[in-house]
Formats: sequence, structure tokens, C-alpha cells
Amino acid sequence: MANDTEDKKHFPTKEQILEFIDMSPTPVGKREIARAFNIKGGGKIALKKILKEMNIGGDVVRGRKKFDKPGRLPPVEVLEIIGTDDEGEVLARPNVWKEDYEPPVIYVKMIRRGGPSAPGVGDKILAKLRYTGKQTYEASIMRVLGSGPQRVLGIFRPNEREGRVVPTDRKDSGEVAVPLDDHPGLETGSLVLTEILPGKHFGLRKGRITEVLGNINEPKSISLVSIHARGIPFEFPPEVELQARDSKATPMAKRTDLRDIPLVTIDGADARDFDDAVWAEVDTDPENEGGWHIMVAIADVSWYVRPNDALDREAVKRGNSCYFPDRVVPMLPFELSNGWCSLVPHEDRGCMAVEMWLNKHGTKIRHKFCRGMMRSAARLTYDQVQRAMDGFPDETTAPLVETIVKPLYGAYEAFLEARRGRGVLELDIPERKIELNDQGQIIAIAPRARFDSHKLIEEFMVAANVCAAEELERIKQPCMYRIHDAPSEEKLEALREFLEGAGYTLNKAAVLRPRDFNQILAKAKDTPESELINTVVLRSQSQAMYSPDNIGHFGLALNKYAHFTSPIRRYADLLVHRALIAGLKLGEGGLPPEEGERFEQIGEDISGTERRAAMAERDAVDRYVAAYMADKVGAEFPGRISGVTHFGLFVSLQETGADGLIPISTLPDDYYVHDAIGHSLVGQNRGKTFRLGDDVVVRIAEADATTGSLALRLAGHADVTERDLIEQPRARRGQNRLRGRSPGDRSHRHGSKPGFRANPKDNSSASGGGPRDGKPAVGAATGKKKTTPKKQRKLVASSRVARKTTKRED
Repeated sequence: MANDTEDKKHFPTKEQILEFIDMSPTPVGKREIARAFNIKGGGKIALKKILKEMNIGGDVVRGRKKFDKPGRLPPVEVLEIIGTDDEGEVLARPNVWKEDYEPPVIYVKMIRRGGPSAPGVGDKILAKLRYTGKQTYEASIMRVLGSGPQRVLGIFRPNEREGRVVPTDRKDSGEVAVPLDDHPGLETGSLVLTEILPGKHFGLRKGRITEVLGNINEPKSISLVSIHARGIPFEFPPEVELQARDSKATPMAKRTDLRDIPLVTIDGADARDFDDAVWAEVDTDPENEGGWHIMVAIADVSWYVRPNDALDREAVKRGNSCYFPDRVVPMLPFELSNGWCSLVPHEDRGCMAVEMWLNKHGTKIRHKFCRGMMRSAARLTYDQVQRAMDGFPDETTAPLVETIVKPLYGAYEAFLEARRGRGVLELDIPERKIELNDQGQIIAIAPRARFDSHKLIEEFMVAANVCAAEELERIKQPCMYRIHDAPSEEKLEALREFLEGAGYTLNKAAVLRPRDFNQILAKAKDTPESELINTVVLRSQSQAMYSPDNIGHFGLALNKYAHFTSPIRRYADLLVHRALIAGLKLGEGGLPPEEGERFEQIGEDISGTERRAAMAERDAVDRYVAAYMADKVGAEFPGRISGVTHFGLFVSLQETGADGLIPISTLPDDYYVHDAIGHSLVGQNRGKTFRLGDDVVVRIAEADATTGSLALRLAGHADVTERDLIEQPRARRGQNRLRGRSPGDRSHRHGSKPGFRANPKDNSSASGGGPRDGKPAVGAATGKKKTTPKKQRKLVASSRVARKTTKRED
């Protein structure tokens, strides 16, 4: 205790850290700061937290491992339009940025009548900049300089004189003109990569087709669009394929023989690889009455993928496998992911295994790791196991019920008791599964079943992951932790305001725990707003990531957590395996001594590839859903308002979970004001109000599988057209064009064309586009006066419908 007090006494203040950074001639890292102030042990975690706060507050900027004082941009700068934020605000970045840290956030001011034409994604603009605090700027456009994206993924459509390429990116609605003689006989609907030609052009952008990828009318192309759009590597280099093909069975050598233990794999019916197996029995130790002895065995990928070989270099570049409705883009080649590293039944496979002993309350007493040889007793599915436990076994599970299935569920019940005592965040967000036929065509979008068998595997995996983190700390090896920070004060403030408006009160304690959120979720259970409350609470949480610096896992209420259970599909797990092998001296393939120095950068990289994969997976689901809804244009469906913005309503359809936008211009005739705190659009003349969570009936107005766009209208209301606006009296016309804006703000003018493509979030959908020389008029129609209240943006962001991919643990 005395040491802790002494450490706190000599811990530097923010001002002292700033002075040290200012005095340094070059950017400094956390290590240099810790060394300068003699910070050791647990103090390094506190230092990291302070530096994070200083970075968020704008006191310092963070580059690749280094910190520096934030620079100020000049009053006039050339910027590049990069897209929109969650609320549809246009974002830009400096055209030239040579600093080691990320550039500041720049919001582009809305375009006014008589001003320059609307820019598109990738356009360069000359702008006046005004610093608004916390590394945030507001830019006023002086001139649009052009120069859009250099490569476009799109769909080929020929006409008499030239071809057209329609971009698949919903943020880029401008077509590209291409010569027909470059690819004679190219079919309509071909999916192509197009290079934009330099120079200024009248009308459409000019380009040339560099690669033909397939045809958009083929079902397999839906995922292919998302893969290419997000830059997912999907073809293995020849040297990687060769190394995988040359792989052989794992030798027994000094491995522990686990082949007599009836380990089983339990996965989804459509699973393509099996990298974890489980087993449980009642603990026979008389001192642990009612306790359990369990084992989790994981494929030994580290035997085949050695540090810095061809397989390893490709695996770290990919970071993880990507899962789409019709395919998997694996981290490792088929020969490993579905072959030597897949725990297929009745075949010998090398593994890394952890044995655990639990007491009757699910608390772990001890654990032990080994490098073994196993032989899976059976490949089971979640549905099979659940039916067997419910008294309906099939031929495969009938002989296993007493010896394997029931002991697994017994240990699971003990884990559940420990989970409840820990107070894990218990969110209940329904998931939906896209079902395809043999031709890859979508036949249904149905709720994804979730049985106790799913939860059983999740609890076994979480327990194994905790053991891995604890073991690496014990043997003093580098650990790639899976960390999850507590929600930020900003998000908590926004969540409290929303919950208070809905009749709920979130504890205002200085330190919130997951159980505080669980109390809100329990009160909302079985109420009409239950799904909405779960969604908003989820959106308030921080994003989990990988790091060698441990801050714990807030959502799982764990102090130490790492990913150990899936090295086939996650590079982080492979690093954890290597560290265990090196520290426990379990043979070849361990972590090299110097590799730990790179963990911080690797953690950042694989956290990025994880986000990239999640976005690509969501994009693909959007496109599949839009394809499924394409023949239902004009049909009406019940839905629920899942997001409210100043430009319209996001609605989630109850039957499919599909999301679409109802533009504010199509709502029943009135002057609508956006109430950010109340998450609503309020009609000022007739009092009609649309709130987050309201049930509505909508009509499908447009469904575009190419971009994943789904445009909706309220059922029973005709679309508002430009002709309708022209024929209205001047006063009424002004109200329609100024919906959701302050009466004096006329900044909407350049974006008031029908069919404007609103894109407030990466995976949202809307219709049309506001082209200028073939460019999308990004954000020009949002038109609200620039206040940029961060709280308001967070409130709107918190209302987004969370789309989740199926994962066994976070």
C-alpha cells in the first residue's frame, strides 16, 4: 500500500507530461514518457489512460506509437472530401498530410445558394478553416477543384456510343463513361474495376476498364462487390498456396496423448472449419464435491504457421477470416483451415489444450495447458446437441447423451452461476440469418436460432480465453489482450438523456458496472421498447480491440481476457498460442523473444482488419437483403423507427430486419423539426411526431442490390415530386424545402433535388443521387445550420440499429 501511495505521489500531472512532450525535439512514445518519470508496473496502465484522455481532449495527438503537440491547420487549405459521419455531416481531410498522427476532424459547411457546386467523395476543395476545439475544424468551401476517386468498382451498362459504369458504392452516385472498344462484347451487368482518367472532363467522368470480375446478376457477385469495395485480400499468393499444400500431419513427438478423451466439436450446421473441441466430467476429487473437470482443445495452427514465413505474412495482412452468406474468405488456405487445422472426427490432430477444474459454483480452482494430440469423437451441431439434451437424440447423439452431452450441460450450469455473480452485460439483440439455395439465391431471411448449446460453447471458450491471459501473465510472456473499455462519459451522458426520456433512470455512480445496465435491460424486458433499449445500450458501449496493455474487458466483467480459441480465423489467437508455447517450452513454433516489441502495432493493425471485415460483412448483408426485396417494390411491411435524423427516419422491417430510409421530404406535409434529445421529428403545424421506436407501416420504394440501398415511404402517402413542389404556393413550398431546419437557414438549396442520396452511416440505405458532372453531391442536402454539437451526433449515433455477425465470444 505504501508503494502505491508513493507511486501516486510522484505520478506526473498532465501539465508535466505536456511540458516533457513540448521540450522533446521529436515525438515521444509511452515508453519514453514512462522512463522519464520513472513509471513502472501498474503505473503504466494509468499513464496510458491519461494519454488517451489527453488525445481525446486534443491536448496531444497520437501517431504510430508516438505522441506530439497538436498542430494547427492554416486558415486556407486544400482538402479532400472523404465521406460523411454517422449523422450525414460531410467530412474532409487535408490533401497533403505528412504527420505521423491522424489529421484533425474537419466538417464541411453546407453549401449555400450562389456558392460553389456540390463536391463528391474524393473531390479536392479549397476551403477556409475555423478551429472549433478538440482537434475539430469547420471548413467553408471557396472552390471545388475536382479530382475524384482514382478507381471505381461498378456495373457496366452499354449504350450506342459508349459504355457506362455505375458505381457500387452508394456514396458515389456519379457514373463513369468508358469506351466500348476496350472490351468488345462485354455484357450488360458485368462487374468491373475502372480507372479514372486524369484531366477535366465535361459531363461524366472518363475512365477505362482495367479488370472484369464477373456479372452482377450472378448470386456470387453480391459478396464479391463487398470484398473488392473494402479491399479484403481474397487470393493467396503462390508461395502461400505452395507452403499450405506441402503441409503434412502433425507428428506426435513430445505431445500429450489426448486421443482417449472423447472431445467433440459443436458448430453451426453450415460451419466450414472446426477448430475447437470440448469435454466435461464430474470432478472425482472428494475435496471438490459437485465440481467439474473440463477440457477445451484448439487446433495447433502454430505448428504450421511459423513466425515470418509466407503463411504468417499473409495471415497478419488479413488479420482474420471474413464470413459472408455464400462464402468464407479465410485467413489461412483451404489445406489448413479445412484440412490439417480442422478437428475433423476420428482423425488425429495436433492441438493446444487447457484443462480446468471448477467448483460447483463455476469458479475456476486451477488450470493446466498442454500441447497434445487429439481425436475428435464426433462433429455435432448446435441443433443436434440441443435436441439431444431436450430428449430427442438422433443416431449420432443417442450414444453420447449420458457420457458427453449431459456432463457438458452440467458444467455449463456451473458457468452460468459464475456469470450471473460476475454481472456480465446481458444484451438481447435478435440476429437474422440469410438462407440461400444451391444456386446461391436468397430464399429467406429468418431469425437466427439461439439455443443453450450456443451459450454452452461460448462459456467454455470464454473460460479458456481467461486461462490463456492468466497463464501468460504468470509465465511473464507478452500477451495480446482482448480489451473492452467502459463507455465514455460523453456516451453515458447521451444514453442517460435518452433513457430519461423513455422513463428509465441510469445510475449516476462515478464508476458504472455492467450490472447497472442490466437493471435497465431487466426493466425493459417484455415491453414494446425492449429491443430499442437493448440497441441503444449496445451503441453506447466502447469498441473492443486488441492490445498488449491490459485494461480488462468491461462487457464480460473480466480483469484479464485474451483470444485463444480460434487461431484458424484470428491472428491474435495465433500470437497467444505462440507465447504459451515459448513460455511453457512446448516445442517448435513459439514466439520469438523480440516479437513482443511489435505487439502494440500488430494489435492496432488487426483491430483495423477486424473492423474492415465487419463492414464488408454488413455491406454484403445489405446487398443480399436489397436483392431479396427487389421483387417486393410497392409492397407494404410493418417496421419500427430505428433512427431519427434531421434528414429523415431509419426504419427496420420486422419481417427481415432490413433497414431503409424514409427521407424527410416524403413525410406527411408539415414543417418538421429534429428533436435530438427526444429522438423525434416533430411537425410544427399539425403536431405529427415520429419518435425512435415507433411502429410504422412502410412501402418499399426502391431496392438496389448493387449498392445495398433500400428506400422506404410511409404507407398511405404518395411520393412528393418536384412537380408537387413547383405547384405548391410559395410559402408552403418553402416549408417543404426547409423541413427539419431553422427558418433562416437556406443552405439546403443546392441539395434539394429529388432522389438525394443520404448516407448517414456506413451501412445505411437511401435512394438516388445529386450529381454534379457525374459526382455525388455528398451531404449537400442535409442543409442544417452547422452547430456540430458532439452530444447530438452521439445521440443520433446511439439510435442506430446494431448489426452483429455471429460470434462465439466478443
